[in-house]
Amino acid sequence: MPHCIVEYSKNIEEMISPQVLVKSVHQAAVDSDLFEEASIKTRALAFDYYQTGKGDTAFIHLNIKILQGRNHQQKKALADLMLQALVDIAKSPISLTVEIVDIEKVSYKKTVL
Repeated sequence: MPHCIVEYSKNIEEMISPQVLVKSVHQAAVDSDLFEEASIKTRALAFDYYQTGKGDTAFIHLNIKILQGRNHQQKKALADLMLQALVDIAKSPISLTVEIVDIEKVSYKKTVL
């Protein structure tokens, strides 16, 4: 845990490679000191078709799913750190958003085979 899911408009691939995007997000999760690196999962999904507001402004939305138990200060610090990681690699004009979502421990199951 966590699951870092990067959703982005396909047109950002002209300025940021998906691999750089994934590595930057993954490293920011490591830098948060909230998770063991071996438990961080980061992936990216590109969207060909989208609309942002009245147009087609490029976007990156980062959804971070974490097991419940972290306090508000930890979640805020994580969101701030992740947003800064996106700011550091993005070029204007672009919409950047970060969402931290708690997963209830009772409804999350994991196994490694």
